Amino acid sequence: MNAENVRPVTSCRVCGAADWQDVVSFGDVPLANAFLAPADSYEDEAAYPLGVISCRSCRLMSVTHVVDPEVMYRTYSYVTSDSETITRHMEFVARTCRERAALGAGDLVVELGSNTGQQLAAFARDGARVLGVDPARNLAAVASENGVRTLPEFFTETTAGEVHRSQGPARLILGRHVFAHIDDLAGVLAGVRALLAPDGVFAIEVPYAVDLLEKYAFDTIYHEHLSYFLLSTLDTLFTRHGLSLFDVERLPVHGGSLLVLAGRPEARRSVTGAVGELIAAEDRAGLHGDAAYREFARGVRSVREELPVLVRSLLAEGKRVAGYGASAKGTTILNICGLGADEVAYCTDTTTLKQDKVLPGTHIPVRSPGHARHDPPDVYLMLAWNYADEILRKEAEFLRAGGRFILPFPEPAVVSADTVR
Repeated sequence: MNAENVRPVTSCRVCGAADWQDVVSFGDVPLANAFLAPADSYEDEAAYPLGVISCRSCRLMSVTHVVDPEVMYRTYSYVTSDSETITRHMEFVARTCRERAALGAGDLVVELGSNTGQQLAAFARDGARVLGVDPARNLAAVASENGVRTLPEFFTETTAGEVHRSQGPARLILGRHVFAHIDDLAGVLAGVRALLAPDGVFAIEVPYAVDLLEKYAFDTIYHEHLSYFLLSTLDTLFTRHGLSLFDVERLPVHGGSLLVLAGRPEARRSVTGAVGELIAAEDRAGLHGDAAYREFARGVRSVREELPVLVRSLLAEGKRVAGYGASAKGTTILNICGLGADEVAYCTDTTTLKQDKVLPGTHIPVRSPGHARHDPPDVYLMLAWNYADEILRKEAEFLRAGGRFILPFPEPAVVSADTVR
């Protein structure tokens, strides 16, 4: 562990309390997106403490330690997926936000953590002015080259003020799967308040803690994901920072997410029934007490024990196993379950930034889909399990030829052509 680049979490970034329930601890783990060039030795590879705690006051789930964002994000290998699932989802987000924010031609849309600009492009096609703000210099350059102007910066109150002065107020500020990556939530929400039009909409999409808990999906837990939110926790956060939550949709994307919409209280928007219903459901499920988090820890232990046993039993039968999807979720599964290059021949991934590198920690090589077609395994460990339906359709020929997939959550299971509907 490089102590200069990491610090322990003490007080809750939502409510300020310091009464934490210990949930799970995984020891020192490399950064999930810190892919490496192949080498004879990886002795200098950095690893940092990884675990989860739950705030007994507001029930924020947080990682135990925060790694310096300059280390994690200035050069970044995660690129927004161009899968059918995500393409459709981004169109859904654009349509929903256009309606809720009453976007018109020329209105300003600002996206935090905009990656290579695919989401903003969906707004630009309908005539909105768009601006991305993303600290990854490599990805911001790609977005700008593709016609989506992007500032290679972290979103702060200062950045927001500069945008407001040059571009005017934003009708919509969007953060898709970036809000959970932010430690200084107060600073970001101050920036939102500084930039948002009086009747504008702030929309975020976050992994939903309920899905994490129900599926024992510990692969969502890695250093970049600082927070795991209940809707009630987000309601507490927004209220503390001068915003009012008025609508929510629960979505299947990324293994289970919330699309949450908020605005200024003075805009007096009607609050949809979905908000109260979801908060009430969280309360009925006991998510404000310790027991639900103890059950999650039990389920995590079970998957961590069962998945390596299943993989090694297939290897003992003479089967060859590869990983499907070199995502951050995938590197987390492999590291936490102790599966390395001796068990997993390679991982296939469509992201060219990752191909011909090795996964952090496990040092499993990353290969292109073309390589995989010419050198198929007997069994794929589906690391990108959140795209399972699309992948199983796409790999129908592999299944018909006798190939199989291991699905890791909520309990490890093998699927074949006979079991896929």
